[in-house]
Amino acid sequence: MLCWACQFGPRSILVKIDHYENFPVASWLCPPRLRPAITAIYHFARNADDIADEGEAAPAARLADLAALRADLAAITSGAPHSGRWPQIFNPLRSVLQVFALPPALLAQLLSAFEQDVRYSASGQRYQTDAELLNYCTRSANPVGRLLLHLYGIDDAVSLAQSDQICSALQLINFWQDLGPDVHRDRWYPSVEAMQQHAVLEADLLADRPCANACALIAAGVAQARDMMAQGAALALRIPGRAGWELRLVVQGGLRILDKIEAIGHESWRQRVHLGAFDFPLLLWRAWRMN
Repeated sequence: MLCWACQFGPRSILVKIDHYENFPVASWLCPPRLRPAITAIYHFARNADDIADEGEAAPAARLADLAALRADLAAITSGAPHSGRWPQIFNPLRSVLQVFALPPALLAQLLSAFEQDVRYSASGQRYQTDAELLNYCTRSANPVGRLLLHLYGIDDAVSLAQSDQICSALQLINFWQDLGPDVHRDRWYPSVEAMQQHAVLEADLLADRPCANACALIAAGVAQARDMMAQGAALALRIPGRAGWELRLVVQGGLRILDKIEAIGHESWRQRVHLGAFDFPLLLWRAWRMN
């Protein structure tokens, strides 16, 4: 779903340090003075994501650990000492919160999205409507973009709204990109509404076989994400300097993933697409051509 907003979703909109992501964290395009802050935010979100998503822990244990993260976040926000369980996360994050006056509510929103992922996966709960899924994106993805805008001193309503469009688009792109692995882990992001509209059964997305209805479902999701990205992309042209160029690359990276999903006939439940080294020159050219 950081650098600008990068994996695509709670699974972060963040970036790569020891995990695969679509963009590098605190990259050379990020101003040096902001790299410690971006890295601190990344490690907080990455740790929470791993608690929610990695390993063999039971849902109750995952939720307990996320609650402990939330308590430590509340502690450092109020000036109290944290528990000491994750000093490598909360020591730098405490400093960043103070120096940059980051809104802690945005970090707490990320935690609520991770907690929701655990609960939905454990209970087999589904997103009933596309509107409900987009509401999830407001907590799983949009806070990252708003945190970055805060670091850059940008807080006007138009920029915040455009950032939300980009981040939600990236989150949706992540859902379609990772559709196959997700459904096999009992994470269902296609809404019940959308699946019924296209007459898609769960079995259609769990099987490694062609399905015209499933392709139509994914094509609709790809079109929605592309439209949202187009609505937010102007933000990259208004932000000056390296931050603007970084956001251009993030936008183009997301659009390139959509291109690749289209190129495989929208069968992303059968094949996961990803960005590679050969895509980077194209991303640079497309970023330069944005207007």
